[in-house]
Amino acid sequence: MTHRGSRVLRVGALARVEGEGALQLTVDAGTVTAAQLKIYEPPRFFEAFLRGRRYTEPPDITSRVCGICPVAYQMSACRAIEDVCGATVDGQLAALRRLLYCGEWIESQTLHIYLLHAPDFLGYDSTIHLSRDHRADVERGLRIKQAGNAIVELLGGRAIHPVNVRVGGFHRTPTRSELRPLAERLRRARDDAEEAVRWVAGFDFPDAECDADLFALAEPGRYAIDGGTPTVLPHGNGQQPRAFPVRDFTAHVVETQVPYSTALQARLDGRRHLTGSLARYAISGHLLPPAVREAARAAGLDGACRNPFRSIVVRAVEVLYAIEEALRLIDAYEPPPHPAVDVTPRAGIGHGATEAPRGTLYHRYVLDADGIVTDARLVPPTSQNQGAIEEDLRRVVQDRLTHGDTTDAELTRLCERAIRNHDPCISCSAHFLDLTVERA
Repeated sequence: MTHRGSRVLRVGALARVEGEGALQLTVDAGTVTAAQLKIYEPPRFFEAFLRGRRYTEPPDITSRVCGICPVAYQMSACRAIEDVCGATVDGQLAALRRLLYCGEWIESQTLHIYLLHAPDFLGYDSTIHLSRDHRADVERGLRIKQAGNAIVELLGGRAIHPVNVRVGGFHRTPTRSELRPLAERLRRARDDAEEAVRWVAGFDFPDAECDADLFALAEPGRYAIDGGTPTVLPHGNGQQPRAFPVRDFTAHVVETQVPYSTALQARLDGRRHLTGSLARYAISGHLLPPAVREAARAAGLDGACRNPFRSIVVRAVEVLYAIEEALRLIDAYEPPPHPAVDVTPRAGIGHGATEAPRGTLYHRYVLDADGIVTDARLVPPTSQNQGAIEEDLRRVVQDRLTHGDTTDAELTRLCERAIRNHDPCISCSAHFLDLTVERA
C-alpha cells in the first residue's frame, strides 16, 4: 500500500533461505539512505543451556544449533574444550575429523547451490520448478549431496546431528574396508562436481562488488576447513592480510545489539566484514590442489572474487575441493590405535574456531576445576555477515533505482536474490521476509 509518500511492500514468504526476517529500505529523493535486515528469531538460549554442563557435553548440545551444519558446531566446540584442557588431537583422529567436515561441506554447499541459489539465475521460483526443465542438473546435485551425507552418516553415526563425535576424538573409528565404498561413491561425485562448476560458471552474473573486509581462517600449506588462524584481508587494492590468535577473537570481532533486530551484529575491528566462501577463496585459494585451481580458472575465478552473485561458483569449487580432499584422506587412512585421546578437565578458558560452510564459527568456554562449563560464547557466521548483507542490499537497490524505478515485485525479487547470495542461516524453522520501502 502507499500512504504519505511511503511505499510499503510485504512478502508473505521468502523461500530458499533458512529463517525468519524482514527488510526495511528507506529511500529519500531516489537515494537509499538505509537498509535494515531485521531478524525476528526468538532467543534460543544455547549459551545459557551450556552453563552448568560437563565439559564433555558441548559437542552434542551445540550440534542442535543447526541441522545443516552440526559438524561445524561440534568441531568448534571440541577445539575449544580441548584447548582448555590442554589436549591435542592429531594424526589419524585429526584426519577423520577433517574428513567428517568435508562431508558437511559437500552436502551443505551443494544444498545451497542446487536447492536455494541456482533457481535465481535460471528464472525459477523453486527447485521443484527448476527440475521440470533441468532434471539432469538437479539429479546431479542430489547425487553430490548424498555423497556428503554418506560421509557424515558413516563417521558421525547419522546424517543429521551426528552422535559419534566426542571431546578427544570419536566414540568409534571406521575400518579401512568401511571407507572403501565411500571412496567409490566420491569418485563418481567428483565427476558430477566438475560438471557442477562448469554449469554454474555459465550463469549470467550481474556486476557487483562487496566492499567489506574479508575474514577467514588460514592454515600453512592447505585450504582451511577444521581450524586455522583468523586472517583478515582488508578491502582495497594492495592491502595485505593480517592475522591474530584465536584466543583474541572477541577482541577483534565485537557483537552489538541493534534496535531493529533480535540478532546480534558483529564488526571486525570496527569495520564491516564478510566471512564464508568468498573470503576463504580470496585468502587461501592459491592453496587449492592444481586440478581444483584449474577448474576455478576455467570457471572465470582469477584471483579473489568479490562479486556476491558469483559466490555460487566459489561454492561449487569448494565442493570439488572437499571431494578431492576426502578422497586423499581416505586413501591415506590407517585406523588409529584408540578412537579418542584422554581429555582431563581443568579450570581455564578455551577457544576454538572452524570454517562452517557459511564462514568462520567461534566458540569460547570457561571451565571450573571439575570440568563444569561456567560460561559459553558462540559467534556464528551469519551474525558477522549481516552488516555486509545490508550494504549489498542498499547498493543493488540503489543501482536499480539509479537506472529507473521498478515495481514492488521486481524490487522484492532483487532483494531476496541479494540475500540468498550470502546463504544466511537465520534459523532452521519457518521463514519469511517482509519488505518495507519508505520513500520521502
